[in-house]
Amino acid sequence: MSAALQPPMSLDAFLDWERRQDTKHEFDGTRPVAMAGGSVEHAAIQANLMFAIGARLLGGPCRMYGSDLKISAAGSIRYPDAFVVCSPVPRGASVVDDPVVVFEVLSRSTSFTDRIEKNLEYRRMPSIRRYVILEQTSQAATVYARDGADWKAETPMGEADLALPEIGLTVPLSELYRDVAFPTGHDGAGDGV
Repeated sequence: MSAALQPPMSLDAFLDWERRQDTKHEFDGTRPVAMAGGSVEHAAIQANLMFAIGARLLGGPCRMYGSDLKISAAGSIRYPDAFVVCSPVPRGASVVDDPVVVFEVLSRSTSFTDRIEKNLEYRRMPSIRRYVILEQTSQAATVYARDGADWKAETPMGEADLALPEIGLTVPLSELYRDVAFPTGHDGAGDGV
């Protein structure tokens, strides 16, 4: 006996459905995907990110938001760990359409989605200029930056700085990993696999 295939859910149907849920779900363009819980390391990196970049943006035109607000990304709905918007966000909004920089903290369960699926979705959004994936098991990042019609990748690690020219900032990677313990055998500059 096989289960009947459900037709793809529309974006509007998903947003209406999710408003009635007790937990957060992303939308992959066809169906809801439950959000998994994070680790203490994930939470620490996310908090450091919000503090380090959010504080530097105070008083300027850009604003940092965390994972309580979602973004619309090429027909999907995503809850990035953090993102920066440089245009006004309407009062009461729960979805943002024009982030400039998007951050994800990588974990084993989200690796494919963050590196491949979200990467492709974010590239399709004209407003996104930079996509930063922060490793959880080492002090390293994979940074994708828009360069005209192309995207360039770099991997700052260890004591390197994270350049965010789209929002006029450079932040030492070490600030984003303050008080984060790495697994044995990782010196903070590994590949984060």
